[in-house]
Formats: sequence, structure tokens, C-alpha cells
Amino acid sequence: MQSIGAASSLWRYPVKSLLGEKLDSLAFDGRGVVGDRIFAVRNRAGKFGSGKNTRRFARIEGLLRMSASSDADLVSLQLPDGRIMSNDHPDLNQALSSVLEQEVTLAREEAISHLDAGPVHLISTSALHWLRGLLPESRIDERRFRPNILLSTTGVGVVEHDWLGKTLSFSGGLRLQISGLTERCVMTGMRQSELPDDLMIPRTIGEHMQFNFGVYAQVIEPGVLRQGEHAFLE
Repeated sequence: MQSIGAASSLWRYPVKSLLGEKLDSLAFDGRGVVGDRIFAVRNRAGKFGSGKNTRRFARIEGLLRMSASSDADLVSLQLPDGRIMSNDHPDLNQALSSVLEQEVTLAREEAISHLDAGPVHLISTSALHWLRGLLPESRIDERRFRPNILLSTTGVGVVEHDWLGKTLSFSGGLRLQISGLTERCVMTGMRQSELPDDLMIPRTIGEHMQFNFGVYAQVIEPGVLRQGEHAFLE
């Protein structure tokens, strides 16, 4: 096996397209990260809030103004005015509709998946370093790309794009198969927290990488991944 680095940051997003939570460990099952994107904001047409328009998703402005964290089955949402409301709060849907200026509800995943093209999303520090080299004036931050796993790597460029079809294993036992490239939308350049709007980010990824940046993976050996675990390519 080839050593490629370590898991330097771990993220979970209890509500799709809202800001997520940085954790010391993540549990993985056959679906992906346990508790990841279990909820989504759903509009009147039945589509889930996202940064893009597709058959399943609808672009809804304002989602990145809110964040979500979870504790067992309880998900807490922080609204732009600082209020924190749980998923079982009777006024939550009304509050979300007010923030987003349209009628929405918070929906738990059922038959239609809230996940994008793959259950687990990874990016490398090498890829972030490559993008910073192209955009030295931009704030290139991992949060813009919403990974579940940020891998600390020593290679040059978007190294994870060379891992397609390979198995990624971690020292704690988790094994993932790299299944596809991550296609990016305008959300990577949208304002969130202290990060400003910067449309040069998605534009540059489009020009140099045909809008792909990072990879998706399938879980082939469930387990718990802890920050700092070593990663290997099989």
C-alpha cells in the first residue's frame, strides 16, 4: 500500500447546503457519513435546496447564512439572527421560510436521496495549495468545498483526481473506493461566515479543471475515522 497522507479535518453537514460542523471523528456506514445531510430544505415544488438546479435540487439563495449541528437524532439550526432552533421546533418551518423569502420545510431524507453524486466527499491539501497558487488574492478555504474529509497530502496539484477506481484505506480500518470526480457549482464562490463572495473561484476551477475539484467515494468497509489517521492507497 502507498502512504498518501492523513485525515487532517473531518466535517459533517446535518442539513444539506447549510454550514456544517467540524468534528474529531466521523462514523461511516453503507450510506456514507452517519448523520450527514439527513435533512434538507424543501421548496413548494418538492425540490431540495442547493447551489444548483437539477432534477432533484433547486438553487435557493441564503442557505449558507445558516448552520446546523447534530446530537443523535436532534439537529439544531442557527439562523442568521442568532436564534437556535431544533428540527422538532413547531415554528422552524415558518422561521426558515422567512429567512429564505419563500415557503419551505425542513425534510428528513426518505425515498429520494439528499446526497449529490456520491456519499463521501474528499479533497486534498495539495489541491487547495494548487488553487491558491492560481488565485493568490482569494480566500481559498476548505469550507468553500464542503468536504467530509480533508486529506493532508504532499503531492503536487489536484492529486485525488488520479485515485479514481482505487481503494483508500485508513489506519483505523475504514476503507473507501474512489468513485468519481466532484463537479462544482457557483456555491464554492458564495459568501459564508467571514469568507467573501468570490466568483473567480468557480470560474478558475471551470477553466482549469472543467469544473471538477475533489472526489467522491463509496464506503466498502464501514468504521470510525479519527482526525490524524494515516491514509493509504491500495
